[in-house]
Amino acid sequence: MTDLQQQASLRRTVAIISHPDAGKTTLTEKLLLYSGAIHQAGAVTGGKHSTTTSDWMGIEQQRGISVSSSAMRVHYNGMLLNLLDTPGHQDFSEDTYRTLMAVDAAIMLLDAGRGVQEQTIKLFKVCRDRGIPIITFINKMDRPARDPLELLDEVEQVLGITAIPRTWPIGDGPDFRGIFERSTSNFYAFERTAGGRTKAPVTVADIHDAEIRTSLGTAAHDKLLSDLEFVEHVIPPFDAEKFNRAACTPVYWGSAITTFGVEHFLGELLNLAPSPQPYMMATDKGENVIVAPDSSEFVGFVYKVQANMNKAHRDRISFLRIVGGKFERGMTALHPRSGKTTKLNYPFEIFGRERNIVDEAYPGDVIGLTNPGLFQVGDTLTERSLLRIPEFPRFAPEIFAKVWPKSGSFSKGFRKGIDQLREEGVVQIFTEADGNPSPLVGVVGELQLELFSWRMENEYNEVVRLERQPYTRTRWIHGSVKPANNVPLVYDDHDRLVALFKSDWEISYTLERTSGLVLAESPMAEV
Repeated sequence: MTDLQQQASLRRTVAIISHPDAGKTTLTEKLLLYSGAIHQAGAVTGGKHSTTTSDWMGIEQQRGISVSSSAMRVHYNGMLLNLLDTPGHQDFSEDTYRTLMAVDAAIMLLDAGRGVQEQTIKLFKVCRDRGIPIITFINKMDRPARDPLELLDEVEQVLGITAIPRTWPIGDGPDFRGIFERSTSNFYAFERTAGGRTKAPVTVADIHDAEIRTSLGTAAHDKLLSDLEFVEHVIPPFDAEKFNRAACTPVYWGSAITTFGVEHFLGELLNLAPSPQPYMMATDKGENVIVAPDSSEFVGFVYKVQANMNKAHRDRISFLRIVGGKFERGMTALHPRSGKTTKLNYPFEIFGRERNIVDEAYPGDVIGLTNPGLFQVGDTLTERSLLRIPEFPRFAPEIFAKVWPKSGSFSKGFRKGIDQLREEGVVQIFTEADGNPSPLVGVVGELQLELFSWRMENEYNEVVRLERQPYTRTRWIHGSVKPANNVPLVYDDHDRLVALFKSDWEISYTLERTSGLVLAESPMAEV
């Protein structure tokens, strides 16, 4: 095994998918705590984040929501975990979808009291479409929860994936006693202690033992025996090959807020999650090629751009996932979209908003690059080949607003804020075809508009005024035929012509009135 192959084999690149309030940020903090990356886990309490690492933006800490992507690179038991944090709020699904392009496995986090929820279903579909293996953690067992068998059945019925419990919960809420590990017959007892770390497991020689019955209580012990007998006879054994094909998901139980089951889960995560996988890319001739981790050529792609992560720097950071080859500080890379070369002198590892210079990185790693205005989301960097990611997620906006500076001046700060937040994907910016200089902001959800206004004021010192527009449908025009009726036309950030509509009926009416008009829901859609 070469050094490149050895380094890649030690890396795991993972994201967490969940519905809002399932405990994603809390689980992230506790995974960091057990890895030794932080010494005190921040928490989400009373709707606010208290000194959390992944949710570093002011509005996140004020509102108790995750609206930005981050990345944490941590070491544990000789392995290197690249943990990519994603926005928890559904208004920022596009950012989450892009982050999922950069991982090799995902943690599906479920609330034990609520089960499979809407946002989880959407994100699961993205993982399924990409063939990403999924490891499930059912959280909040220290609170009243639904029956474990009912939860497993819901995962299978709603998501269409076989759920195989690797651990089994004993009780829930005030009656939660701990978890039983099926493969080792280890019993992890739950105690509500300050710090909440899991006690050393007790190896159960015989699950029918009278001492275990006394320890758990008769009712809890009887239910455990009944549940385990059912599971052994009805649920198939775990199959690693099926897991890697995303045909089954191993399931673990615990409580992130009390730190119960998290350290055990971290060990299982690193053991099960695959090492960096090959990526399908396209050449400049449109041919598909596979880029393997042990490629002799460095290849990576930008999945996220973020401005103002650290006020001391006031710069833009590009999050680069390394796909193949070895990255070395100071190397000259080709930027295929522009055809330019650029010297990468200041690469760094990202940890929340903190940064440390790195001299080398390997497949699976996510590093930060200072963005001189060259890199955009979806861009590739290579040593010599003209490669690109075939298609990067881009959602059609459903909410529009014209934006003006309240000062009335289209200042340098105003234009800088508009340009940088557009590059990040916080908003999409359109310009009216009639030449109106006021930008038109397009977003998928209401919270994106709030974040846009907050960041313009807090990061660019520009208070803005938003005037809502009535449009709810966005269609890109393919070909030279334009709508015959009076439909508003705008240009996107790549100067592609876009038509805006108020309803589906208006779209149908326009197509009926205009022979040869071709409309698409995204700029890259097949028509």
